[in-house]
Amino acid sequence: MNEKSYTELMKIGAMKRQKKENYVQDLYIEMLLAEVQLNIEKEKLLKKIDCAIDHRDKKAFFLLSGQLRELNKRFGT
Repeated sequence: MNEKSYTELMKIGAMKRQKKENYVQDLYIEMLLAEVQLNIEKEKLLKKIDCAIDHRDKKAFFLLSGQLRELNKRFGT
């Protein structure tokens, strides 16, 4: 019979918990990076939109506004 000792079972349990903790931590890091990326992209677009408004460039304004809408859809904001 292939019975494991109490110590071996505890080690296996600890390794499983560590894997779960690592997964949650990795997920949190991915979410944080996605939010940073979104904020950077939004900030760039908003600056370009402001510039288009300042220069009264309707074509650029509508193009950039469309890109901002798509970005907001992509990130669910």
